[in-house]
Amino acid sequence: MMTHDIVPTHLVVKAMRDNGYKNASYALAELMDNSIQADATRVELLCGQREYKGDYRVTMRIHQIAVLDNGKGMDADTLRIALQFGNGRYLEAENHTGIGRFGMGLPSSSISQCTKVDVWSWQNGVDSALHTYLDLKKIESGELAEVPEPLPLAIPEIWRRVGSLFEKSGTLVMWSDLDRIMFKTANAIIDNSEFLIGRLYRSFLNSGKLQIRMVAFNMDIPNQLEEKYALPNDPGYLMERTSCPTPWDKTSMFSPWGGQYFEVIHVIRFRDQDHEVKVRFSLAKEQARPGRNPGALPHGKHAAKNVGLSIVRADRELDLDRGWSSPSDARDRWWGVEIDFPPGLDDLFGVTNNKQSARNFSEMAKLDVEMLLDGKSMEEVRAELEEDDDPRGPLLDIVNRIQTSINTMRRVLRAQKASGDDDDDGKRHNPNSTEAIATEATNERKEEGHAGKTDEQESQSPQERERDIQQVLVDQGVAEQKAEMLAATTVSSGLKYLFSKSDIETPAFFSVTLKGGAIIITLNTNHPAYSRLVEILQEDVEGEDEETLKERLAKARDGLELLLMAWARYEDEQPDGRLREAAKKARWEWGQIAQRFLESEDA
Repeated sequence: MMTHDIVPTHLVVKAMRDNGYKNASYALAELMDNSIQADATRVELLCGQREYKGDYRVTMRIHQIAVLDNGKGMDADTLRIALQFGNGRYLEAENHTGIGRFGMGLPSSSISQCTKVDVWSWQNGVDSALHTYLDLKKIESGELAEVPEPLPLAIPEIWRRVGSLFEKSGTLVMWSDLDRIMFKTANAIIDNSEFLIGRLYRSFLNSGKLQIRMVAFNMDIPNQLEEKYALPNDPGYLMERTSCPTPWDKTSMFSPWGGQYFEVIHVIRFRDQDHEVKVRFSLAKEQARPGRNPGALPHGKHAAKNVGLSIVRADRELDLDRGWSSPSDARDRWWGVEIDFPPGLDDLFGVTNNKQSARNFSEMAKLDVEMLLDGKSMEEVRAELEEDDDPRGPLLDIVNRIQTSINTMRRVLRAQKASGDDDDDGKRHNPNSTEAIATEATNERKEEGHAGKTDEQESQSPQERERDIQQVLVDQGVAEQKAEMLAATTVSSGLKYLFSKSDIETPAFFSVTLKGGAIIITLNTNHPAYSRLVEILQEDVEGEDEETLKERLAKARDGLELLLMAWARYEDEQPDGRLREAAKKARWEWGQIAQRFLESEDA
């Protein structure tokens, strides 16, 4: 007899297989969420494989996967509900306090990877285990219309042999007929899951509240197994003893950024309740970024896989959102931002039922706050958005703080890199360096009767001069030890000029400081001219092809031409009379000195 169900079960369940899990690792994480919600302190990922005979060789292929925990287990009613789509014990608002909520995790994640899922759960010893299952093939044929009543059933011996958590209570979830698993071997599943699982559950792993054991084994020879334990993977790199490569595996690679304000707490009023949202900022230590290409080091490559803003809900990461970073900006691997919110704000943040993203928040990554303000105050715009029930309203202050902080951290990183470039250290000991050439030309001008303010300062003792120069450099963000070395080299070598690099809060391309008998020229790393003229020519050329090098030179040429055109336009905008004549005079006199300096280089 033909039926006309509004929701045909077999078709809906089949469609739900495509529910958006990025890969098997994310689906397995849903099972671990259930374990944590059940107060488990230990979880095991057990991956069984068998030999598969192909036409030309024998290979190992994944056969079954199980997740075992020592949580509080489930009674018959709870076990049956757990395998229903959209049902569960945490659906009501008053229960939105932990990882669980949507009632979709166990069945939805399972059918995204396999056609059959078996579940055993016990509360009074493993011999009391109850069993039930879902079988897609039976559902599609109409043979299975409801979750089978849980009945006592012994756990297969294979899992008793490889698992180690068969305590008084617990749960075992087993996947078989793995028709949608992207990773084909047990080791591939573990290798790809380890990085993600360590990141998702880093807070639990770091605090010692949770231990995750991962096992790859041959189902025909179960005593042949490989095991490892998940380590925390912190994209903010503030944790110690993580999966980051040496030398940063036992100590934090980043430092809290913002001093005492590295963790900012925002209180959001939502549905008549106050909720705390915490935002944390971190920045790579300078020691983690040595030389010209620290990104090529093992820990730099590790950081490249952790780029983005970490969205955390109830101590469990939902997503590492790359929308807040720039794919072309290598600096973005060296900062960390984490936002941590409670389940009570799920609807505001737009948490998806597979717990892989916070849709509303992520959509604000590219929000142009200045354009949105359009001359209004932040309070006015926020009030207007909240009046329209726009989720951006309560999140506006947080987004603005994050965007501003990320931009500032990028500038700090650029300034750190510039001040730490090894290139400048070597130049200062070179008698043909630009500083030495300019010093010689300046001495010739002094002999001709031209005098500058720094010439008077040369009468100070060498110690006083070094101290004054060092203080200028330290104030500009140069590390104390490096500043001391630069000051000593400048004075002992009799150099008149010293280049420094810093993030200057002015539109000027460079600043000039006259201290300790030296002319300290500080390049503004935040000015476009720095990236177009200086940085692009200082980058390491090793391994670059001819086209890339030509492109660099072309960009530098274009940058110089634009700089000259900017000066020309500056003169053009001066009114006739004294100001225009002063600009012209400055250009002439600068040109005369430049001619002398450049001729000295050619000599």
